[in-house]
Amino acid sequence: MDSYEINEETMAIVPVGEKESKIYELDDELDLPFSTKKIMENSCEYFGSSLEGRQLGTTSVTGFNYKVPILIEESKRIIFFPTVSPNDKSCVWLSLKYVDRIHKVGDKVCVEFCNGKKLLLPISYRMITNQILRAYQLDSIMRERIENTKNL
Repeated sequence: MDSYEINEETMAIVPVGEKESKIYELDDELDLPFSTKKIMENSCEYFGSSLEGRQLGTTSVTGFNYKVPILIEESKRIIFFPTVSPNDKSCVWLSLKYVDRIHKVGDKVCVEFCNGKKLLLPISYRMITNQILRAYQLDSIMRERIENTKNL
């Protein structure tokens, strides 16, 4: 496989090595020889932008400057958010639409997806709730803008 692009069924991209990732899809799991950042870059380019362009777009519409959620594809509202800085090799990217619930497990967080799969992540509950809220803000702004353009 030369590359991987996020699709409608991608729930999470998790690093498993310096240049390897595990992709969690609704009905599948894939091990890929690409970093999470490379997968995000490929996905943004596949849909006509760049990771940096998507990040700048989010900053422009939300004012967020750090660990920004990104809209990968507009028509299906595919929004992913990072758990830590995207430059950090431990960064996990999560799809907003598939996160069902989160809860504390000691000093970690368990993310439960709508299909029952779970991921235990080494981040704080406060940090992930903040990231989810920011992703929902981006989604709300973009949904409103799409509706406004329909009325033109």
